[in-house]
Amino acid sequence: MTTSNRSFSDVLQELVSNFQEIVRSEVRLAKLEIRDEAVKAKAAGVLLGAGVLCGLFAAFFLLLASVYALTRLMPDWGAALTVAITMGIIAAFTVSAGMKGWKKIHPTPDKTIENVKENVEWVKQQIK
Repeated sequence: MTTSNRSFSDVLQELVSNFQEIVRSEVRLAKLEIRDEAVKAKAAGVLLGAGVLCGLFAAFFLLLASVYALTRLMPDWGAALTVAITMGIIAAFTVSAGMKGWKKIHPTPDKTIENVKENVEWVKQQIK
């Protein structure tokens, strides 16, 4: 009887050890997946930020130059309105490009979640 208990104990200890290694591996995989998504988020964020900043500077200088130029052809308010609409269109395109990058980001580690589910099923089968 001691031999069968010992054998069962050894198997259970090995199972626990294997499960611990699997969990460690899944944690490493999750870290890698999250790091990859963070790199994508950073790239999209940099593009979005740069686009917004450039849009603001461009809007300021184009507004200034365009308003001065257009005041010779139309009333001051008309020149300002024309320039503001033009800058709004440019900003919309820039923000849209940045948002497309954000939509490609998946913050959940899908591969890790799937592997954990498979590992849980495997452990259940081993226990039976």
